[in-house]
Amino acid sequence: MDQISGGNLPRFITSYRAQEAEKLTLRMKNGVGGPMYKLAEYETLQAFVDARRREYHLIGQKVQKTCCAAKATKENSLLRQHRQVWSRECPRLQKAEEQAEDDIRDFFNEIKPSDITDTAVFLLQKYRQSLEMERKAFRIATVVPLYQLKDDLCIRLGKMEDQQLNDCVSDWEQVKQQINSVKDQQMDVIAKLNAEYQDIEQEIKDLGFEKYYIGTPYIVVRSETIPEGVLNADCPYPELKDSLIQAFQSLSEKFQDKFQTLTKQLQENDTFCDWSPDDHQRFQFTVSLYTHDVPNYKALCIDMLQRQFPDRTRLDLLQHGRSCDMHRFIQKQIRVVTHQWQRDTQELLDRALDTLQEAKHAHQEELEHHRDRQHQQDICLHLREKLQQWRAQQEEVAKLEAAIAARRQEEEEERLKREQEKEAAMRFHQKEKLRLFYLKQQRRRELLEERDQKALAALRSEMEEQARRDRERVLFRADVLQKRTREREKQELEQQREERERHDRLEALRKQVEVVAEADPERMMADTKAWRSRCLSEKEFELQRPLYSINTYTDKQIVSDPRVRAEQAFREAGVHQNQYAKEALSQIKPPKPPRRDTKSTLQF
Repeated sequence: MDQISGGNLPRFITSYRAQEAEKLTLRMKNGVGGPMYKLAEYETLQAFVDARRREYHLIGQKVQKTCCAAKATKENSLLRQHRQVWSRECPRLQKAEEQAEDDIRDFFNEIKPSDITDTAVFLLQKYRQSLEMERKAFRIATVVPLYQLKDDLCIRLGKMEDQQLNDCVSDWEQVKQQINSVKDQQMDVIAKLNAEYQDIEQEIKDLGFEKYYIGTPYIVVRSETIPEGVLNADCPYPELKDSLIQAFQSLSEKFQDKFQTLTKQLQENDTFCDWSPDDHQRFQFTVSLYTHDVPNYKALCIDMLQRQFPDRTRLDLLQHGRSCDMHRFIQKQIRVVTHQWQRDTQELLDRALDTLQEAKHAHQEELEHHRDRQHQQDICLHLREKLQQWRAQQEEVAKLEAAIAARRQEEEEERLKREQEKEAAMRFHQKEKLRLFYLKQQRRRELLEERDQKALAALRSEMEEQARRDRERVLFRADVLQKRTREREKQELEQQREERERHDRLEALRKQVEVVAEADPERMMADTKAWRSRCLSEKEFELQRPLYSINTYTDKQIVSDPRVRAEQAFREAGVHQNQYAKEALSQIKPPKPPRRDTKSTLQF
């Protein structure tokens, strides 16, 4: 007890449920270190963990292989789609190249010198010949060796297919050295061409031809906003001339403000959008390949751009694309504004010239007719109002279009209303006609019913009279039948008596000549020879008969009918549907008249 109270032994935990009482009892008997605790088998667990680890490793390898295969499949699909786009673009580029060469060739063939002193044409032709010679020499020096090396390698591969690899190691080393040297030469040639390309591009930039390029907007800022025809015009009315000059100045100021705004926006965005010119041109060319008719063109375009520019992120490419779109949009706006400015200026110039001409004519009329000053002021006011009216025309265009649209809408609504009223009137007329038609039908049915009732009453009276007559006839026939029956019975009794007498006489004669023979039931019950021969003949006859009897006309009987022959002749002539053929066939009579019992007494 002291030991237990001292706490040397471990305490039992008694917070168990009722169904675990048996386990608790066993634990108290066996102690804490009893058979309830087993030694752990670490080797078995380690083997199990290693097996699981290997299994998970294999599963991870399979998953990785599947991911690699899916990635390769996706890559092949993208490359195939890129090849399709490029295969569509190659013929267009080749055609454009051929067209450009043909245009250059036609240009050189068409130009001719005006005289002997026209040395520019001769220099141009010599320059063309020198360019062709340089191109031919460059092709011989760079492209032809590549094709020769390719043919040489193909021939060597064909010869060394059957030889062993160890025998031709030295030859392959020489081939590799030759290929590397050709690669180095080509790299030098490409570097030289790039340098020449940059020099020529810089020369073109120095000449200032960029502003004449179609893709670059060229803003024409006119120093003289007022045309000389209006500025130097001899107008007898200074106020009119001042108003025309003011109109040109206001028009120019309006478009100058638009140009300044668009130019400022264009200057804020760089031409190449903060990229190098080569990268920008490559970007533009790649985007131009993937048009809207290509399936999934956006994803393919982004993929190709990421391949072309691996050092740039997707966000940079998208931002550059948006910048290029904004730059093109501003250029398009500038072109549109330029076109509007030219159009409005030309329109204003035409109207101003017309106004000036009208003013001149008015002044000449004033001089001719010697009108007073008040009339001159009225003419100036009229002309000024006309000019102001032209200014207000552009503002009133929208109002006029809105008014026209509203008027058209009102006309359309009125037309629809008239159509609806017309349709309602038509429907009312049709309903009235239907009502009259139904009333007429009702009256007709009533008349028919009244006539049928009268006919039915007459028929019933006639049938009753006929029934009375039939009853009298039946009674008369019954009396006659009874008389005949009595007479027939008397005759039958007389015949029976005579038959008995004859039978008695025959029986007496049969007994006199009766033959006594042995009984043969088989012969008596068997068939006779005559019966057997008859049965055989009947069976043979049945076998030769047709399967079923045909109760119809023969072909000779059908052809003998003149109506059939006439119809066949009309059909062969192609006139069997004519009215004449129908009347002729209806008038032809059959070869035999129909029986009287086949005629119908009903009148349709």
